[in-house]
Amino acid sequence: MSAGAADEEGPVMRESSQNVTVVALLADPDAPTEIAQHIARILPDRLARKSGRGRRFHVEVVSEPFTAGTEDLSTLMRRIMDRRRTENWDIVVALTDLPLHSHGHKVVVDLSHEHGLALLSLPPLGGLRLQTRAMRAVEETVLSLASPRSTGAGEPPRRQPLGRFVSRFAPVHADPIGEGEITDLRYVVSGPRGYLRVLGGMVRANRPWRLVPGLSKGLAAALATGAIATVNSTIWSLSEALSTVRLVIAMVGSIALMIGWLIVDAHLWHRSKDASPEDRKRTSLYNASTVLTVGIGVIVCYGGLIVVNLVWALFILNGRVFASMTRSPLQPVDYWTLSWFVASVATVGGALGSGLESGEAVRAAAFSKREQERRDTLHDDHGDQPSK
Repeated sequence: MSAGAADEEGPVMRESSQNVTVVALLADPDAPTEIAQHIARILPDRLARKSGRGRRFHVEVVSEPFTAGTEDLSTLMRRIMDRRRTENWDIVVALTDLPLHSHGHKVVVDLSHEHGLALLSLPPLGGLRLQTRAMRAVEETVLSLASPRSTGAGEPPRRQPLGRFVSRFAPVHADPIGEGEITDLRYVVSGPRGYLRVLGGMVRANRPWRLVPGLSKGLAAALATGAIATVNSTIWSLSEALSTVRLVIAMVGSIALMIGWLIVDAHLWHRSKDASPEDRKRTSLYNASTVLTVGIGVIVCYGGLIVVNLVWALFILNGRVFASMTRSPLQPVDYWTLSWFVASVATVGGALGSGLESGEAVRAAAFSKREQERRDTLHDDHGDQPSK
């Protein structure tokens, strides 16, 4: 059988001769590869059980940056098709953690039954239970691509819709396909719920908890500031005098200052270079994910500072000295209020200390690898200088 005939007949002909369908999960590095490896351990048995007819599936994972330098759907689908032609694969499902767009909608999955390939964008699956949702999405996609595509001689191809996929992940719905596209079936999300789902998925892909160890200099400055502030008698008096409302205001203000400082100093804010409504929406989505990613990371840092300061206060504070300075006895609640207030002071110190971090270090801590490459490409295209 020639290579061209194999592509025209799709995965069904080769599967029928060998009774084994080879499924490749082509994944971007980092989080998509980890998810693909998890899926590959479970997927063959699930596919064999649900497809029936004694079919078997062999699933392999290939990690490579197939989205490098582009977010164009047609370009990506052609890259996947070319990759499939060079390998002995029946079906290819490509996974990326970049949000993909088509005519103002956020793309969940593109399928080409003719060529036996699909492109799955992970952010529209949301930020919670991502591995489970990705498993179901890949499973439904493979079953659709592996299904018979015609009911008889001369009849037009039949595209099996992803009915269970759509019902599980509302507001996912089918979207029209443009002329000349490789894709023959596309699912997108739209509306406020879809926007929030994509936003949550983008933040999940960035893994904001990595910001804590990534800001070593800022964290060192915050810890040093907290240690000094805890033994300062003026801070003792202030923590005694401040009401809960003022403590909350100090907390919110210090966290907002840290978030703003990191975004501005490391050039994390994305500016739209195009006046089109679609580009403005895309820019707002990227900036919202940046604020949430950095915000979650800073809040985790703040919580850690409270714990560290509380332990330090329990070790260092002396009731007699505290009472002589504040003219009130040391109560258990004083340890908490002091640690809370010191955490706000230390966060401001950490914001100043984070200025010693390089822009590359902050971006590496705040964004996934694909998102870093996307931003670097944009900066190169527009001649910006994000690095310090």
